[in-house]
Amino acid sequence: MKTRLFFFLTFLSFSLTAFSQEFSRSVQPYVSETAQKVAITNVKLIDGTGAPAKLNQTVIFENGVITQIGSTASLTYPSDYKSIDGTGKTLIPGLVMLHEHIFYPKPFDGVFSVAQMTFTFPRLYLAGGVTTIRTAGSIEPQTDLNIRKWIEEGKMLGPKMDLTGPFIERAGTPVPEVGVIENPQDGIEMVEYWGKRGINSFKVYQNITKEDLAAVVKAAHAQGKKVTGHICSVTYREAADIGIDNIEHGFFQSSDFVGDKVENFCPAFKRGRALAELPEDSPEMEDLMEYLIEKNVAVTSTLPVFEPYTDREIVLGGGLEAMSPEIKASLEQNHQRRQGRDEASLASFKKQMAWEKKFYEMGGTLLAGTDPTGAGRTIAGYGNMRQVELLIEAGFSVTEAINISSLNGATYLERADKVGSIEVGKQADLVLIDGDLESDISNIRNIETVFKDGIGFDSKKIFESMKGKVGMH
Repeated sequence: MKTRLFFFLTFLSFSLTAFSQEFSRSVQPYVSETAQKVAITNVKLIDGTGAPAKLNQTVIFENGVITQIGSTASLTYPSDYKSIDGTGKTLIPGLVMLHEHIFYPKPFDGVFSVAQMTFTFPRLYLAGGVTTIRTAGSIEPQTDLNIRKWIEEGKMLGPKMDLTGPFIERAGTPVPEVGVIENPQDGIEMVEYWGKRGINSFKVYQNITKEDLAAVVKAAHAQGKKVTGHICSVTYREAADIGIDNIEHGFFQSSDFVGDKVENFCPAFKRGRALAELPEDSPEMEDLMEYLIEKNVAVTSTLPVFEPYTDREIVLGGGLEAMSPEIKASLEQNHQRRQGRDEASLASFKKQMAWEKKFYEMGGTLLAGTDPTGAGRTIAGYGNMRQVELLIEAGFSVTEAINISSLNGATYLERADKVGSIEVGKQADLVLIDGDLESDISNIRNIETVFKDGIGFDSKKIFESMKGKVGMH
């Protein structure tokens, strides 16, 4: 009898845990909603599919799964459901962003270096409405694997994580944290080693050879995993021919238009000049886009990391107060020095925006990310909100921008059956925003609650707790 009772209690304990996530003492203060049955009523709904927004909607979820969506006037639900009034608010899906990192740049004494932000970045991603990320390159893959595990176990705050392995690169990139391969076999071994340990995808970098890429793509695809790239030595067209799945940074990195390009060599300065001279309505660029679409190559927009300085924010998305005092002072000084000196960058930025929009309108798969590297102005969470704003500046509608930043990413990651849009049967990954996004996209900075699997997290409280810490933790 005692044995049966023991097994029954064990089963009951397991079942309750399955329905209600347990959280550590460091996470509990930021959990704002744990009700298993919730109805968000009277809300403006942007569902992530690209469909027009709907007014006065009710979204109901139970045990972390969306069960009903419809007009508040016509939808009924039991009285024991927790009701959240969404009047004057917008509900969007949790963002799915595909060029994220758990590290931050720390230039020092002429050396560009990066440091892991194990504590701050996962929290900030979640606070910024990002419920799923792909890390597009890692400097500490084992750390990233542990972060993902601890988030899943409720020991840390953060999003769901699709992890990319270490950068796969040849010598030439002056960043000490980026590993170097010497031949294609080295690339294969990296894929095999990290693939066995739970890494989801792989990223090649600027100085690889076509032979390296072919070997990495073959090894990754054999595992059912994808390859993305921040490429230069290999052109976009060459990478598409080889079978790459995704190219990072819009069309900012394309070396396809360098007339005397040497095979397997990155013409960094010539590339920039060639793109500057290429007309916005260039038939050659349109032809490249058509080829990428034909080859089913997705392109990731990372507009924040390229945003010009003049008359724009120091830390994009309003994150200046998140920086540690020393880094904040350095960013402020650098920003002041650059005012009025980036006309060429602004022209390039506008052209790249136009190219991304054209690619999307032609039927290309456009994804969204932030790349928190560069000069240090782009950081987790804040940069993701800014990416959505910049898509609007590029001419996308709000529903298109949310689609790019949610369902497109989920589809690429092969997670669209569970996340990326607000639909019955999907996980309740939702972002409740105070204000109307379509009347003012900057309202995306007024996130109240981020739901991940139906558990609500207090966005403002998380942001507040991270002030002064980025760059240190």
